[in-house]
Amino acid sequence: MEYSKLVAVTGLPGLYELINSKTDGAIVRSLEDNSTKFASSRIHNFSHLESIEVYTVGDNVNLVEIFQAMDKAGNGSPDAKDNSSVKKYFEKVYPDIDFERVYPSDLKKMVKWFEVLKKNNIELKLSEPVEEEQPEEVAVAEPEVKPIKKEGKPKEEKPKKKETKSKAEEEKPAKKTAAKKKEEKPAKKTPPKKK
Repeated sequence: MEYSKLVAVTGLPGLYELINSKTDGAIVRSLEDNSTKFASSRIHNFSHLESIEVYTVGDNVNLVEIFQAMDKAGNGSPDAKDNSSVKKYFEKVYPDIDFERVYPSDLKKMVKWFEVLKKNNIELKLSEPVEEEQPEEVAVAEPEVKPIKKEGKPKEEKPKKKETKSKAEEEKPAKKTAAKKKEEKPAKKTPPKKK
């Protein structure tokens, strides 16, 4: 199982492995009990763990860096129910976290997620972006497109206008003939009204 395939699903506790995605949702497998379920994108949002960042005093840091610092500390995780112990733990493990913008609930979630990752022996590293092979540049002389200088008078626009008028004139008789056809038909006589 790869770290890059892990997602957090809103409305569902824990972490999930993304098995397959569809237009209307995704099929995910829970890391806690290995149950597979369909999560609709109408109800749930999916956040890849690779894309989650944590506020710090400086630049934002990817969640992997926090997990790696937690792994290096190795002190054991704090009690996830006690806000003050969780905050003290992160002050030791990663003191640059901006505790004004990162809520205690987020810190607790990071502790729970870290425990799940360790339980499943998932390597904590970002996937390296796949570099697309760029074809070798072949020196091909492309002809330069230059505007053609015309000598003499430019084409007159008047014939174009005449053409448009002639098209309009062609349409007008068609309308007139349609009107004439209506006139040629005898009008229906309405029966006299009875009093």
